[in-house]
Amino acid sequence: MLPDSVRAIVTGGVSGLGLAVAHRIVADGGRVALLDVNDDKGAEAVEALGADRARYLRTDVTDEAGVATNLEAARAFLGGLNAAVNCAGILGAGRVLGREAPMPLETFSRTVMVNLVGSFNVAKAAAALMQHNAPGEDGERGAIVNTASVAAYEGQIGQAAYAASKGGVVGMTLPMARELARFGIRVNTIAPGIFWTPMVDGMPEAVQQSLSASIPFPSRLGRPEEFADLVAHLLTSRYLNGETIRLDGAVRLAPK
Repeated sequence: MLPDSVRAIVTGGVSGLGLAVAHRIVADGGRVALLDVNDDKGAEAVEALGADRARYLRTDVTDEAGVATNLEAARAFLGGLNAAVNCAGILGAGRVLGREAPMPLETFSRTVMVNLVGSFNVAKAAAALMQHNAPGEDGERGAIVNTASVAAYEGQIGQAAYAASKGGVVGMTLPMARELARFGIRVNTIAPGIFWTPMVDGMPEAVQQSLSASIPFPSRLGRPEEFADLVAHLLTSRYLNGETIRLDGAVRLAPK
């Protein structure tokens, strides 16, 4: 169980993995600010979580000034900020050499901007606020959890942009943790495998079954609640720092 002192911002917080994290934090007595770009789902999420415990802030994670402003607003609503969880991301699927033409550079750039640059942008803005927190046990002032993907390690055909963006998230985890150590801010990353998200929910049942069968054990898709459990552990286990943890049922992605 998380301490009720958790005051967190969650990007991509109105659906999927991010919403599961928000539910876990609120269920354990914490407060959350949901940073996303879907106003309708944002309103639904706040209603489900409770307006006294959650607030939605429309946020483009690639906007440096906008993120800084919204994190200040989040801290004011939360009564502090000691946790940041980056779940915002896009797929950016497409082959380098497509049937009609090579991948537009904009597709690659946009994927890296949202998944990698956006994660860095939010993490550094959160750290800038957390550094001023009063130190707790072991001198900790805050914790950051980023989301990568198993595609960072074995990206499939059509995932060049996505795998590159998530590989970057893995790559920045340790240097960021090393740098922020002197402020008492920990940085960890989760690399999830194939999880049950709204995107998967829209796939044909045969595809869902095929995905489940590819996972060694347990032979099923990951549950968002399991992702949230690991986030909770990373927020509370102070000796876990600078680490990327695969959460994937031992799956290793095939080329396609």
